[in-house]
Amino acid sequence: MDENIATVWEHVADAVPDAEALVRGARRLTWAELDERAARLASALSRRGVGPGSRVAVDLYNCIEYLEVVYAALKLRAVPINVNYRYQEAELLHLLDDAEAGVVVFHGSLADRLVAVAPRLRRPVHLVEVPDGAALAPQAEEYESIVESADPAPRVERSGDDQLILYTGGTTGYPKGVVWRHEDVLGPPIAVNGWLAFDLEIPRCAAGAAALAAEVVGEGRAPRSLPAAPLMHTTALFKSLATLLLGGCVVFATSRSLDPDELCRLIEAERVVDLSIVGDAFARPILAALERAERSGNTYDLSSLLRIASAGVAWSPEVKAGIARFAPQVTFTDIIASTEGGPYALAITRPGEDPLSTRPRLTPSGRILDEHDHDVEPGSGCQGMLAASGSMPVGYLHDAERTARTWRTIDGVRHVISGDMATIDADGNVTLLGRGSEVVNTGGEKVFVEEVEQVILTQPAVADAVVVGVPDERFGHRVVALVSLHEGTELTERAVIDHVGAVLADHKRPRRVLFVDEVRRSPSGKADRTWAKAVAAGSSSTPSSSAGA
Repeated sequence: MDENIATVWEHVADAVPDAEALVRGARRLTWAELDERAARLASALSRRGVGPGSRVAVDLYNCIEYLEVVYAALKLRAVPINVNYRYQEAELLHLLDDAEAGVVVFHGSLADRLVAVAPRLRRPVHLVEVPDGAALAPQAEEYESIVESADPAPRVERSGDDQLILYTGGTTGYPKGVVWRHEDVLGPPIAVNGWLAFDLEIPRCAAGAAALAAEVVGEGRAPRSLPAAPLMHTTALFKSLATLLLGGCVVFATSRSLDPDELCRLIEAERVVDLSIVGDAFARPILAALERAERSGNTYDLSSLLRIASAGVAWSPEVKAGIARFAPQVTFTDIIASTEGGPYALAITRPGEDPLSTRPRLTPSGRILDEHDHDVEPGSGCQGMLAASGSMPVGYLHDAERTARTWRTIDGVRHVISGDMATIDADGNVTLLGRGSEVVNTGGEKVFVEEVEQVILTQPAVADAVVVGVPDERFGHRVVALVSLHEGTELTERAVIDHVGAVLADHKRPRRVLFVDEVRRSPSGKADRTWAKAVAAGSSSTPSSSAGA
Protein backbone atom coordinates (compact mmCIF):
# COMPACT_ATOMS: atom_id res chain seq x y z
CA MET A 1 0.00 0.00 0.00
CA ASP A 2 1.67 3.19 -1.21
CA GLU A 3 0.15 5.34 1.52
CA ASN A 4 0.98 7.43 4.57
CA ILE A 5 -0.10 5.99 7.92
CA ALA A 6 -1.70 9.27 9.02
CA THR A 7 -3.75 9.43 5.82
CA VAL A 8 -5.04 5.90 6.41
CA TRP A 9 -5.94 6.75 10.01
CA GLU A 10 -7.82 9.84 8.89
CA HIS A 11 -9.89 7.72 6.51
CA VAL A 12 -10.53 5.21 9.31
CA ALA A 13 -11.60 8.03 11.67
CA ASP A 14 -14.10 9.23 9.08
CA ALA A 15 -15.41 5.70 8.58
CA VAL A 16 -15.86 4.75 12.27
CA PRO A 17 -15.96 8.07 14.20
CA ASP A 18 -17.90 6.72 17.20
CA ALA A 19 -15.84 3.55 17.69
CA GLU A 20 -13.41 3.49 20.62
CA ALA A 21 -9.79 4.05 19.65
CA LEU A 22 -7.79 4.42 22.89
CA VAL A 23 -8.44 3.41 26.51
CA ARG A 24 -6.33 3.89 29.62
CA GLY A 25 -7.90 3.71 33.05
CA ALA A 26 -10.98 5.93 33.10
CA ARG A 27 -9.99 7.79 29.90
CA ARG A 28 -11.59 6.73 26.64
CA LEU A 29 -11.23 8.34 23.23
CA THR A 30 -13.35 7.64 20.19
CA TRP A 31 -11.83 7.77 16.74
CA ALA A 32 -13.35 11.20 16.15
CA GLU A 33 -11.88 12.50 19.42
CA LEU A 34 -8.46 11.00 18.70
CA ASP A 35 -8.38 12.54 15.23
CA GLU A 36 -9.38 15.98 16.52
CA ARG A 37 -6.89 15.96 19.41
CA ALA A 38 -4.07 14.82 17.11
CA ALA A 39 -5.01 17.56 14.63
CA ARG A 40 -4.91 20.18 17.42
CA LEU A 41 -1.54 18.90 18.61
CA ALA A 42 -0.29 18.95 15.02
CA SER A 43 -1.28 22.61 14.78
CA ALA A 44 0.53 23.38 18.04
CA LEU A 45 3.66 21.54 16.91
CA SER A 46 3.56 23.34 13.57
CA ARG A 47 3.67 26.68 15.38
CA ARG A 48 6.81 25.42 17.13
CA GLY A 49 8.59 24.75 13.86
CA VAL A 50 7.59 21.16 13.16
CA GLY A 51 7.00 20.38 9.49
CA PRO A 52 7.79 17.76 6.84
CA GLY A 53 10.91 15.85 7.85
CA SER A 54 11.12 17.35 11.36
CA ARG A 55 11.86 14.94 14.20
CA VAL A 56 9.58 14.73 17.26
CA ALA A 57 11.02 12.63 20.11
CA VAL A 58 8.56 10.72 22.32
CA ASP A 59 9.94 10.04 25.81
CA LEU A 60 6.77 8.67 27.41
CA TYR A 61 5.55 5.64 29.25
CA ASN A 62 2.60 3.83 27.66
CA CYS A 63 -0.30 6.25 27.55
CA ILE A 64 -2.90 7.80 25.27
CA GLU A 65 -0.64 10.79 24.65
CA TYR A 66 2.02 8.54 23.12
CA LEU A 67 -0.14 7.62 20.14
CA GLU A 68 -1.57 11.14 19.93
CA VAL A 69 1.97 12.46 19.46
CA VAL A 70 2.77 9.82 16.83
CA TYR A 71 -0.44 10.64 14.94
CA ALA A 72 0.12 14.41 15.17
CA ALA A 73 3.69 14.15 13.90
CA LEU A 74 2.62 11.94 10.99
CA LYS A 75 -0.16 14.39 10.11
CA LEU A 76 2.55 17.03 9.60
CA ARG A 77 4.71 14.61 7.58
CA ALA A 78 7.15 14.82 10.48
CA VAL A 79 9.01 11.85 11.97
CA PRO A 80 8.21 10.52 15.48
CA ILE A 81 11.28 9.23 17.34
CA ASN A 82 10.97 6.59 20.06
CA VAL A 83 13.02 7.21 23.20
CA ASN A 84 13.78 4.53 25.75
CA TYR A 85 12.64 6.10 29.02
CA ARG A 86 15.45 4.35 30.88
CA TYR A 87 18.18 6.12 28.95
CA GLN A 88 20.59 8.15 31.02
CA GLU A 89 22.05 11.51 30.00
CA ALA A 90 24.81 10.22 27.69
CA GLU A 91 22.39 8.00 25.76
CA LEU A 92 19.77 10.74 25.57
CA LEU A 93 22.31 13.26 24.35
CA HIS A 94 23.45 10.90 21.60
CA LEU A 95 19.94 9.96 20.49
CA LEU A 96 18.49 13.48 20.43
CA ASP A 97 21.53 14.85 18.59
CA ASP A 98 21.63 11.91 16.19
CA ALA A 99 17.90 12.26 15.44
CA GLU A 100 18.17 16.06 15.21
CA ALA A 101 15.02 16.29 17.32
CA GLY A 102 13.27 19.66 17.35
CA VAL A 103 10.65 18.74 19.98
CA VAL A 104 10.66 16.29 22.88
CA VAL A 105 7.38 15.22 24.50
CA PHE A 106 8.05 13.63 27.87
CA HIS A 107 6.53 12.59 31.17
CA GLY A 108 7.30 14.94 34.05
CA SER A 109 8.99 12.21 36.08
CA LEU A 110 11.64 11.97 33.34
CA ALA A 111 12.31 15.72 33.29
CA ASP A 112 15.58 15.86 35.22
CA ARG A 113 17.61 14.07 32.57
CA LEU A 114 16.04 16.02 29.71
CA VAL A 115 16.51 19.40 31.40
CA ALA A 116 20.17 18.49 31.99
CA VAL A 117 20.69 17.39 28.40
CA ALA A 118 18.78 20.12 26.54
CA PRO A 119 21.42 22.91 26.86
CA ARG A 120 24.12 20.55 25.55
CA LEU A 121 22.30 19.61 22.33
CA ARG A 122 23.66 20.86 19.02
CA ARG A 123 20.33 22.48 18.15
CA PRO A 124 17.55 24.11 20.22
CA VAL A 125 14.77 21.79 21.32
CA HIS A 126 11.20 22.52 22.46
CA LEU A 127 10.20 20.63 25.62
CA VAL A 128 6.55 19.57 26.01
CA GLU A 129 5.67 17.91 29.31
CA VAL A 130 2.89 15.47 30.08
CA PRO A 131 2.50 16.05 33.86
CA ASP A 132 2.49 13.03 36.13
CA GLY A 133 2.77 14.53 39.59
CA ALA A 134 5.95 16.59 39.40
CA ALA A 135 6.14 20.37 39.02
CA LEU A 136 6.39 21.60 35.44
CA ALA A 137 10.00 21.49 34.31
CA PRO A 138 11.83 24.75 33.47
CA GLN A 139 11.40 25.83 29.85
CA ALA A 140 8.74 23.14 29.32
CA GLU A 141 5.21 23.72 28.02
CA GLU A 142 2.30 21.75 29.40
CA TYR A 143 0.93 19.21 26.92
CA GLU A 144 -2.79 19.61 27.49
CA SER A 145 -2.56 23.39 27.39
CA ILE A 146 -1.03 23.50 23.94
CA VAL A 147 -3.56 20.94 22.66
CA GLU A 148 -6.58 22.85 23.99
CA SER A 149 -5.33 26.24 22.77
CA ALA A 150 -4.80 25.15 19.14
CA ASP A 151 -7.25 24.83 16.28
CA PRO A 152 -7.18 21.54 14.36
CA ALA A 153 -4.59 21.50 11.59
CA PRO A 154 -6.00 21.03 8.08
CA ARG A 155 -5.41 17.72 6.38
CA VAL A 156 -2.68 17.69 3.74
CA GLU A 157 -1.45 15.48 0.95
CA ARG A 158 1.22 13.06 2.12
CA SER A 159 3.48 10.37 0.71
CA GLY A 160 4.19 6.72 1.36
CA ASP A 161 7.85 7.74 1.18
CA ASP A 162 7.53 9.72 4.42
CA GLN A 163 9.67 8.28 7.19
CA LEU A 164 9.24 6.53 10.53
CA ILE A 165 12.51 6.21 12.47
CA LEU A 166 12.78 3.56 15.17
CA TYR A 167 15.77 3.61 17.50
CA THR A 168 17.11 0.26 18.62
CA GLY A 169 20.09 -1.07 20.55
CA GLY A 170 22.00 0.60 23.30
CA THR A 171 23.27 -2.54 25.06
CA THR A 172 26.40 -2.82 22.88
CA GLY A 173 26.82 0.86 22.05
CA TYR A 174 24.72 3.94 21.53
CA PRO A 175 21.21 3.51 20.06
CA LYS A 176 20.92 3.63 16.29
CA GLY A 177 17.99 4.82 14.19
CA VAL A 178 16.37 2.47 11.69
CA VAL A 179 14.74 4.44 8.86
CA TRP A 180 11.47 3.01 7.50
CA ARG A 181 9.23 4.40 4.78
CA HIS A 182 5.49 4.34 5.56
CA GLU A 183 4.86 2.24 2.46
CA ASP A 184 7.19 -0.47 3.77
CA VAL A 185 5.81 -0.40 7.31
CA LEU A 186 2.36 -1.01 5.81
CA GLY A 187 3.70 -4.21 4.24
CA PRO A 188 4.43 -7.43 6.21
CA PRO A 189 5.47 -5.69 9.49
CA ILE A 190 1.91 -4.41 9.93
CA ALA A 191 -0.02 -6.88 7.78
CA VAL A 192 1.03 -9.92 9.83
CA ASN A 193 -0.49 -8.36 12.96
CA GLY A 194 -3.40 -6.70 11.20
CA TRP A 195 -5.22 -7.58 8.03
CA LEU A 196 -3.69 -11.03 7.56
CA ALA A 197 -4.51 -11.99 11.16
CA PHE A 198 -8.15 -11.34 10.26
CA ASP A 199 -7.90 -13.32 7.01
CA LEU A 200 -8.33 -10.08 5.05
CA GLU A 201 -6.50 -9.04 1.92
CA ILE A 202 -4.07 -6.16 2.29
CA PRO A 203 -5.92 -3.07 1.02
CA ARG A 204 -4.40 -1.09 -1.83
CA CYS A 205 -5.28 2.42 -0.64
CA ALA A 206 -6.47 4.43 2.38
CA ALA A 207 -10.09 4.27 1.25
CA GLY A 208 -9.84 0.49 1.00
CA ALA A 209 -8.40 0.28 4.50
CA ALA A 210 -11.24 2.45 5.83
CA ALA A 211 -13.81 0.20 4.15
CA LEU A 212 -12.30 -2.86 5.84
CA ALA A 213 -12.27 -1.04 9.18
CA ALA A 214 -15.95 -0.16 8.79
CA GLU A 215 -16.65 -3.79 7.94
CA VAL A 216 -14.94 -5.31 10.98
CA VAL A 217 -16.35 -2.63 13.30
CA GLY A 218 -19.85 -3.14 11.89
CA GLU A 219 -19.56 -6.89 12.40
CA GLY A 220 -18.49 -6.36 16.02
CA ARG A 221 -15.09 -7.96 15.54
CA ALA A 222 -12.80 -4.94 15.59
CA PRO A 223 -9.65 -5.82 17.54
CA ARG A 224 -9.18 -4.61 21.09
CA SER A 225 -5.44 -4.82 21.60
CA LEU A 226 -3.39 -4.69 24.80
CA PRO A 227 0.33 -3.97 24.30
CA ALA A 228 2.05 -5.35 27.38
CA ALA A 229 5.45 -4.06 26.30
CA PRO A 230 6.40 -0.37 26.14
CA LEU A 231 5.40 1.46 22.95
CA MET A 232 9.02 2.53 22.52
CA HIS A 233 9.60 -1.13 21.61
CA THR A 234 8.88 -1.93 17.95
CA THR A 235 6.75 -4.97 18.87
CA ALA A 236 4.22 -2.93 20.84
CA LEU A 237 4.22 0.02 18.44
CA PHE A 238 3.67 -2.07 15.31
CA LYS A 239 0.90 -4.06 16.99
CA SER A 240 -0.80 -0.81 18.02
CA LEU A 241 -0.48 0.59 14.49
CA ALA A 242 -2.01 -2.59 13.09
CA THR A 243 -4.92 -2.43 15.54
CA LEU A 244 -5.72 1.16 14.66
CA LEU A 245 -5.50 0.51 10.92
CA LEU A 246 -8.36 -1.95 11.41
CA GLY A 247 -10.48 0.60 13.27
CA GLY A 248 -9.75 -1.17 16.53
CA CYS A 249 -8.99 0.04 20.04
CA VAL A 250 -5.68 0.03 21.92
CA VAL A 251 -6.03 -0.59 25.67
CA PHE A 252 -3.20 0.49 27.97
CA ALA A 253 -2.32 -0.74 31.43
CA THR A 254 -1.88 1.98 34.04
CA SER A 255 1.15 0.37 35.68
CA ARG A 256 4.57 1.51 34.45
CA SER A 257 6.13 -1.86 35.14
CA LEU A 258 4.90 -5.31 34.27
CA ASP A 259 1.84 -6.15 36.39
CA PRO A 260 0.53 -9.49 35.12
CA ASP A 261 -2.57 -9.35 37.31
CA GLU A 262 -3.51 -5.97 35.86
CA LEU A 263 -3.06 -7.39 32.36
CA CYS A 264 -5.37 -10.28 33.18
CA ARG A 265 -7.95 -7.94 34.73
CA LEU A 266 -7.86 -5.73 31.64
CA ILE A 267 -8.33 -8.68 29.29
CA GLU A 268 -11.42 -9.59 31.27
CA ALA A 269 -12.87 -6.10 31.79
CA GLU A 270 -12.10 -4.63 28.34
CA ARG A 271 -12.77 -7.83 26.39
CA VAL A 272 -9.28 -7.71 24.89
CA VAL A 273 -8.86 -9.80 21.76
CA ASP A 274 -5.12 -9.31 21.04
CA LEU A 275 -2.30 -9.35 23.57
CA SER A 276 1.22 -8.46 22.42
CA ILE A 277 4.15 -9.50 24.61
CA VAL A 278 7.90 -9.95 24.36
CA GLY A 279 8.70 -13.59 25.03
CA ASP A 280 9.04 -15.39 28.32
CA ALA A 281 9.93 -12.20 30.19
CA PHE A 282 6.24 -11.31 29.90
CA ALA A 283 4.60 -14.71 29.37
CA ARG A 284 6.02 -16.41 32.46
CA PRO A 285 4.72 -13.78 34.93
CA ILE A 286 1.32 -13.89 33.19
CA LEU A 287 1.18 -17.67 33.57
CA ALA A 288 2.22 -17.37 37.23
CA ALA A 289 -0.61 -14.86 37.81
CA LEU A 290 -3.13 -17.22 36.23
CA GLU A 291 -1.93 -20.07 38.39
CA ARG A 292 -2.09 -17.95 41.57
CA ALA A 293 -5.63 -16.90 40.73
CA GLU A 294 -6.60 -20.50 40.11
CA ARG A 295 -5.23 -21.58 43.49
CA SER A 296 -7.18 -18.80 45.21
CA GLY A 297 -10.41 -19.76 43.44
CA ASN A 298 -10.67 -16.40 41.64
CA THR A 299 -9.87 -17.28 38.05
CA TYR A 300 -9.67 -14.62 35.34
CA ASP A 301 -12.12 -14.68 32.43
CA LEU A 302 -9.94 -14.80 29.30
CA SER A 303 -12.70 -15.93 26.97
CA SER A 304 -12.44 -12.81 24.77
CA LEU A 305 -8.75 -13.36 24.07
CA LEU A 306 -8.13 -14.85 20.62
CA ARG A 307 -4.50 -14.05 19.87
CA ILE A 308 -1.24 -13.62 21.75
CA ALA A 309 1.71 -12.50 19.65
CA SER A 310 5.33 -12.27 20.73
CA ALA A 311 8.36 -10.89 18.92
CA GLY A 312 11.95 -10.10 19.67
CA VAL A 313 12.67 -12.59 22.48
CA ALA A 314 12.25 -16.36 22.66
CA TRP A 315 8.96 -17.75 23.97
CA SER A 316 9.04 -21.25 25.48
CA PRO A 317 6.54 -23.85 24.21
CA GLU A 318 5.99 -24.99 27.79
CA VAL A 319 4.79 -21.52 28.78
CA LYS A 320 2.45 -21.39 25.79
CA ALA A 321 1.03 -24.76 26.85
CA GLY A 322 0.50 -23.45 30.38
CA ILE A 323 -1.39 -20.36 29.18
CA ALA A 324 -3.41 -22.51 26.74
CA ARG A 325 -4.82 -24.38 29.72
CA PHE A 326 -6.52 -21.14 30.82
CA ALA A 327 -7.35 -19.88 27.32
CA PRO A 328 -7.72 -22.86 24.95
CA GLN A 329 -9.23 -20.65 22.23
CA VAL A 330 -6.06 -18.58 21.79
CA THR A 331 -3.78 -18.68 18.76
CA PHE A 332 -0.15 -18.19 19.78
CA THR A 333 2.13 -16.46 17.26
CA ASP A 334 5.88 -16.31 17.77
CA ILE A 335 7.24 -13.73 15.31
CA ILE A 336 10.94 -13.93 14.53
CA ALA A 337 11.63 -10.37 13.41
CA SER A 338 13.68 -7.31 14.27
CA THR A 339 13.48 -3.56 14.06
CA GLU A 340 15.62 -3.92 10.94
CA GLY A 341 13.10 -6.11 9.11
CA GLY A 342 11.39 -9.45 8.72
CA PRO A 343 9.49 -11.43 9.75
CA TYR A 344 12.07 -14.11 9.02
CA ALA A 345 10.12 -16.97 10.54
CA LEU A 346 6.87 -17.67 12.36
CA ALA A 347 5.67 -20.27 14.82
CA ILE A 348 1.87 -20.36 14.92
CA THR A 349 0.04 -22.60 17.39
CA ARG A 350 -3.69 -22.72 16.72
CA PRO A 351 -6.39 -23.80 19.20
CA GLY A 352 -6.18 -27.52 19.84
CA GLU A 353 -2.59 -27.83 18.64
CA ASP A 354 0.23 -28.78 20.98
CA PRO A 355 2.66 -25.88 21.49
CA LEU A 356 5.36 -28.40 22.29
CA SER A 357 5.22 -29.69 18.71
CA THR A 358 5.01 -26.29 17.02
CA ARG A 359 8.29 -25.02 15.62
CA PRO A 360 9.17 -21.84 13.73
CA ARG A 361 9.12 -22.05 9.96
CA LEU A 362 10.52 -19.61 7.43
CA THR A 363 8.14 -17.05 5.98
CA PRO A 364 7.83 -16.96 2.17
CA SER A 365 10.49 -14.23 2.10
CA GLY A 366 12.70 -15.78 4.81
CA ARG A 367 15.99 -17.57 4.20
CA ILE A 368 18.90 -19.06 6.16
CA LEU A 369 22.16 -18.14 4.45
CA ASP A 370 25.63 -19.62 4.86
CA GLU A 371 28.84 -17.60 4.78
CA HIS A 372 28.72 -17.58 0.97
CA ASP A 373 25.13 -16.22 0.88
CA HIS A 374 23.79 -19.58 -0.27
CA ASP A 375 20.69 -21.16 1.27
CA VAL A 376 21.44 -23.68 4.00
CA GLU A 377 20.22 -27.09 2.89
CA PRO A 378 17.36 -28.33 5.11
CA GLY A 379 18.48 -31.28 7.19
CA SER A 380 22.17 -30.64 6.58
CA GLY A 381 22.84 -29.59 10.17
CA CYS A 382 24.71 -26.53 8.91
CA GLN A 383 24.30 -23.20 10.65
CA GLY A 384 23.40 -20.01 8.82
CA MET A 385 22.11 -16.51 9.35
CA LEU A 386 18.46 -15.51 9.08
CA ALA A 387 17.63 -13.15 6.23
CA ALA A 388 14.51 -11.87 4.50
CA SER A 389 13.53 -9.96 1.40
CA GLY A 390 10.40 -7.86 0.82
CA SER A 391 9.43 -4.72 2.75
CA MET A 392 12.32 -3.40 4.81
CA PRO A 393 13.91 -0.18 6.04
CA VAL A 394 15.96 2.22 3.97
CA GLY A 395 18.84 1.68 6.40
CA TYR A 396 20.43 3.13 9.52
CA LEU A 397 20.32 6.87 10.06
CA HIS A 398 23.74 8.49 9.45
CA ASP A 399 25.52 5.12 9.11
CA ALA A 400 26.15 4.05 5.53
CA GLU A 401 28.77 1.46 6.50
CA ARG A 402 26.53 -0.41 8.92
CA THR A 403 23.64 -0.10 6.46
CA ALA A 404 25.71 -1.81 3.76
CA ARG A 405 26.49 -4.71 6.12
CA THR A 406 22.92 -5.22 7.31
CA TRP A 407 21.01 -4.78 4.05
CA ARG A 408 22.67 -6.57 1.12
CA THR A 409 21.67 -7.44 -2.41
CA ILE A 410 21.75 -11.21 -2.90
CA ASP A 411 20.82 -12.87 -6.20
CA GLY A 412 19.69 -9.45 -7.42
CA VAL A 413 17.27 -8.96 -4.51
CA ARG A 414 17.76 -6.72 -1.46
CA HIS A 415 17.78 -8.66 1.83
CA VAL A 416 18.02 -7.74 5.49
CA ILE A 417 20.54 -9.87 7.39
CA SER A 418 19.28 -10.30 10.94
CA GLY A 419 22.45 -11.33 12.76
CA ASP A 420 20.56 -14.30 14.24
CA MET A 421 22.03 -17.74 13.63
CA ALA A 422 19.76 -20.72 12.93
CA THR A 423 19.54 -24.21 11.48
CA ILE A 424 16.74 -25.83 9.48
CA ASP A 425 15.77 -29.50 9.60
CA ALA A 426 14.55 -31.69 6.77
CA ASP A 427 10.90 -30.86 7.57
CA GLY A 428 11.52 -27.11 7.34
CA ASN A 429 11.50 -26.44 11.08
CA VAL A 430 13.86 -23.66 12.18
CA THR A 431 15.98 -23.80 15.33
CA LEU A 432 17.21 -20.44 16.55
CA LEU A 433 20.71 -20.41 17.98
CA GLY A 434 21.05 -16.76 18.93
CA ARG A 435 22.97 -13.73 17.77
CA GLY A 436 26.37 -14.21 16.25
CA SER A 437 27.52 -11.49 18.63
CA GLU A 438 26.26 -13.57 21.58
CA VAL A 439 28.42 -16.63 21.02
CA VAL A 440 30.76 -17.95 23.69
CA ASN A 441 33.93 -19.55 22.30
CA THR A 442 34.98 -22.05 24.94
CA GLY A 443 37.95 -24.29 24.18
CA GLY A 444 37.41 -23.76 20.47
CA GLU A 445 33.73 -24.76 20.61
CA LYS A 446 31.00 -22.21 19.89
CA VAL A 447 28.07 -21.94 22.30
CA PHE A 448 25.00 -19.85 21.41
CA VAL A 449 23.83 -18.47 24.72
CA GLU A 450 20.13 -18.24 23.80
CA GLU A 451 20.06 -21.94 22.98
CA VAL A 452 21.32 -22.77 26.48
CA GLU A 453 18.92 -20.28 28.07
CA GLN A 454 15.92 -21.93 26.43
CA VAL A 455 16.88 -25.32 27.80
CA ILE A 456 17.39 -23.96 31.33
CA LEU A 457 13.95 -22.31 31.17
CA THR A 458 12.30 -25.69 30.66
CA GLN A 459 13.33 -26.67 34.21
CA PRO A 460 10.06 -26.27 36.20
CA ALA A 461 11.69 -24.45 39.14
CA VAL A 462 13.35 -21.82 36.95
CA ALA A 463 11.61 -18.47 36.64
CA ASP A 464 14.21 -16.78 34.42
CA ALA A 465 17.74 -17.26 33.18
CA VAL A 466 20.50 -15.53 31.26
CA VAL A 467 23.69 -17.15 29.98
CA VAL A 468 26.97 -15.33 29.33
CA GLY A 469 30.60 -16.07 28.73
CA VAL A 470 33.32 -14.92 31.12
CA PRO A 471 37.10 -15.03 30.54
CA ASP A 472 38.81 -18.29 31.44
CA GLU A 473 42.57 -18.80 31.54
CA ARG A 474 42.38 -22.33 30.17
CA PHE A 475 39.44 -22.31 27.76
CA GLY A 476 39.37 -18.66 26.67
CA HIS A 477 35.83 -18.31 28.02
CA ARG A 478 33.53 -20.42 30.16
CA VAL A 479 29.75 -20.58 30.10
CA VAL A 480 28.01 -19.14 33.17
CA ALA A 481 24.27 -19.12 33.86
CA LEU A 482 22.46 -16.67 36.13
CA VAL A 483 19.20 -18.22 37.30
CA SER A 484 16.21 -16.99 39.29
CA LEU A 485 13.69 -19.42 40.75
CA HIS A 486 9.96 -19.48 41.25
CA GLU A 487 8.84 -18.57 44.75
CA GLY A 488 8.93 -21.50 47.14
CA THR A 489 11.21 -23.69 44.97
CA GLU A 490 14.77 -24.88 45.40
CA LEU A 491 17.33 -26.06 42.89
CA THR A 492 21.00 -27.01 43.00
CA GLU A 493 23.71 -25.88 40.65
CA ARG A 494 24.34 -29.50 39.67
CA ALA A 495 20.66 -29.98 38.80
CA VAL A 496 20.79 -27.07 36.35
CA ILE A 497 24.01 -28.28 34.75
CA ASP A 498 22.68 -31.83 34.40
CA HIS A 499 19.39 -30.54 32.98
CA VAL A 500 21.29 -28.80 30.18
CA GLY A 501 23.59 -31.77 29.69
CA ALA A 502 20.62 -34.07 29.12
CA VAL A 503 19.62 -32.00 26.08
CA LEU A 504 22.73 -30.31 24.70
CA ALA A 505 26.34 -31.28 24.06
CA ASP A 506 28.71 -31.31 27.00
CA HIS A 507 30.56 -28.15 25.98
CA LYS A 508 27.27 -26.21 26.14
CA ARG A 509 26.64 -27.03 29.80
CA PRO A 510 27.22 -24.09 32.16
CA ARG A 511 30.44 -24.41 34.12
CA ARG A 512 28.95 -22.16 36.79
CA VAL A 513 25.39 -21.47 37.90
CA LEU A 514 24.73 -18.39 40.00
CA PHE A 515 21.35 -17.96 41.66
CA VAL A 516 20.00 -14.40 41.69
CA ASP A 517 16.81 -12.86 43.02
CA GLU A 518 15.91 -11.48 39.60
CA VAL A 519 17.36 -11.53 36.10
CA ARG A 520 17.62 -7.94 34.96
CA ARG A 521 15.88 -7.13 31.69
CA SER A 522 15.12 -4.00 29.71
CA PRO A 523 11.52 -2.75 29.46
CA SER A 524 11.34 -4.58 26.12
CA GLY A 525 12.22 -7.89 27.76
CA LYS A 526 15.81 -8.23 26.55
CA ALA A 527 18.31 -9.58 29.04
CA ASP A 528 20.82 -7.09 30.43
CA ARG A 529 23.94 -9.00 29.41
CA THR A 530 26.28 -6.23 30.55
CA TRP A 531 24.94 -6.62 34.09
CA ALA A 532 25.01 -10.42 33.81
CA LYS A 533 28.64 -10.47 32.70
CA ALA A 534 29.62 -8.17 35.55
CA VAL A 535 27.87 -10.40 38.11
CA ALA A 536 29.37 -13.54 36.59
CA ALA A 537 32.88 -12.09 36.45
CA GLY A 538 32.74 -10.63 39.94
CA SER A 539 31.30 -13.65 41.74
CA SER A 540 33.29 -15.82 44.10
CA SER A 541 35.01 -18.88 42.69
CA THR A 542 32.79 -21.24 44.65
CA PRO A 543 29.07 -20.49 44.31
CA SER A 544 26.47 -21.81 46.67
CA SER A 545 25.35 -25.31 45.70
CA SER A 546 21.64 -24.57 45.93
CA ALA A 547 19.16 -21.78 46.14
CA GLY A 548 15.55 -21.25 47.07
CA ALA A 549 13.16 -18.35 46.70
